[in-house]
Amino acid sequence: MYPEVFRRAGMEVLAPAPEARELIHGVIFEELVRGKILESSRLRFNEIAAQLKAQGCDCVILGCTEIPLLVRADDCPLPTLDSTRLLAEAAVRHALGRDGVPSGANARPLRPTRPG
Repeated sequence: MYPEVFRRAGMEVLAPAPEARELIHGVIFEELVRGKILESSRLRFNEIAAQLKAQGCDCVILGCTEIPLLVRADDCPLPTLDSTRLLAEAAVRHALGRDGVPSGANARPLRPTRPG
């Protein structure tokens, strides 16, 4: 999904090497989805980001909802794009419309909820 969307915007997406993708997949499905957040895996993800940086990447897409649990923006070698957070922010902007007012035929103003 990402390569085509970015290509239309004039940007290139570079995927990690196959062995790095295998490691990423393993960490996601064997650790993160099971609630395991290991420092060794975080450091390995940073190594992969450093390799991508050396290949000319400007940032890294955290394209799985669990990856931001592991990768910290404050110590990753590249700026991070958290796809889940960016999608949520875009959805809110779209729902509010350009002037901050909800759009759509059945839209109601959004109000903060009160606890309890």
